[in-house]
This record gives sequence, structure tokens and C-alpha cells, in this order.
Amino acid sequence: MKNHILHINASARIEGSVTRDISSQLVNQLQHQYDADIVSRDLADGLAFIDENWIGANFTDPAERSDQQKEALSLSDSLVAELENSTHIVIAAPIYNFSVPASLKAWIDQVARARVTFRYTENGPEGLLKGKKAYLVVASGGVPLGSEVDYASTYLRHVLGFLGIEDVTLVNANELGQAANEAEIREQIAAIVGGES
Repeated sequence: MKNHILHINASARIEGSVTRDISSQLVNQLQHQYDADIVSRDLADGLAFIDENWIGANFTDPAERSDQQKEALSLSDSLVAELENSTHIVIAAPIYNFSVPASLKAWIDQVARARVTFRYTENGPEGLLKGKKAYLVVASGGVPLGSEVDYASTYLRHVLGFLGIEDVTLVNANELGQAANEAEIREQIAAIVGGES
């Protein structure tokens, strides 16, 4: 089975972004190790928020959706397909005001769909995107990752688990970005990827 990497960048910064730099190096390492195809999704320009039309379309039986409702879900369908087709997901996310960028929350709202990426059962919710590996490349201006005020990485890990993606590695881009040189960064990333294979 061919491996596919979904690379999501959520930083509003294009130049000088630690998460963009570190996640790109991680994706390159994964591509080399798994001979994988890469799909890149850049959220820097924002993403449409869900609205009343979207919600109405989502909760209408697929066989009964109008053309307008299908159009309302077209972006979501594309984003979900990218997730479904991926074997590895790399999410590069800076912490903005203790949480994730609004564009990344918009992406989550577009892909978290009942009966598509999760379902409710008599035993509670069940994620439908099983068997995937995710990496969260997170940086902040001072919020310690994993602390009680880090609402970003804990939230992302929870959401991914809710969708069935439970194999999640947190990559501290702050620490990697402070490495002495590029060779050291590559070495540490290789160790992260190698340790997960």
C-alpha cells in the first residue's frame, strides 16, 4: 500500500515560521523513509467557517441532498478525502493566545463530521479514521507544551483521537528550533521518525 503524507500548515507567518520549517523537515524525512506522496494544505489564507447551510447539508441524508447542499459540503468533502487517503498526518501549529489558530479550528470543523469521520454508537462515539499516524509540530512564544495552559496540543490530540487517530507524536518545535545547527535538527527529526517506525 502506498503511503501518503498530509502536511497541514496553520501558521499565519510564511517567512520565519518555526513550525513551517520544522514540519517541512519532518515531512521530508517521512517521505524519504516511507517513499510517500505528499499533499500540502496551507491554511495561512484562512478557511471557510461552517454555517447554517453547511450544517443543514451535513445532516441531510446524502441521497437527498440538493445541488446547493452538495456545493456547501464540497470543500469539506475534499478535506475529508485528504485525511482518509493519508497514512501520515503532519500538523504544524503555532499556539496563538493559548490555543490553535482560527484557521486550524475551521479545518477541524470541516473534517469532524458525524457518520463520515466519526459515528455515535451505543458505547459512545467512535472515530472512523483508524490506522493513521499523526505528528503535531507545535511552537509557542512561551506557553510550555503539555502545561495546564497549553490548550493547543492537548486539544489537537483529543480531536484526532475522537476521529480515530490515536497514534500521535508531539514534536516540540521550540526546542528543535533552538538546535545548534541544521545537521542537529535533521538528526533529532530522524530520531523521532525512526523511533516511531
